[in-house]
Amino acid sequence: MLRLYGPRLAAATLLLDALKGVPAVLAAKLLALPVWLQGLVGLAVLLGHSYPIWFSFRGGKSVSSAFGVLLVLVPSVALITALCWALLAWRLRTAAAASLVSALLAPLLCLWLAPGYVSVVGGFSLLVLARHGLNIRRLRRGEEPPLRG
Repeated sequence: MLRLYGPRLAAATLLLDALKGVPAVLAAKLLALPVWLQGLVGLAVLLGHSYPIWFSFRGGKSVSSAFGVLLVLVPSVALITALCWALLAWRLRTAAAASLVSALLAPLLCLWLAPGYVSVVGGFSLLVLARHGLNIRRLRRGEEPPLRG
């Protein structure tokens, strides 16, 4: 969104995508459901974002939605990975590379900050990485378009 439509629309999309899964994941957390079940609720949010029925199963890459889910489940990991994303996107001028590194970083941070959530966050990261297949190919070829601005 940022690369194609600029910061205003990207910020609005980030906010809405991050918030849409919060009620379900927050309910799972407040009900003190087991971590694996909280993760399953979060995964449902991400899959719904990535493969929406009403858009012929063609959705987003789950980065913003994953941020919202992580913000509820493991806020410290969400905030650190968001900061990492912002710094990398600014420095590398590519959202895809920043998203990939942040997705790899999140489960590693969980090892330190929230060990009980490592497998759940690892699953989220795998989905985000899988959704970036085309971007990975473009990055390897040096053809990923830079961010605007």
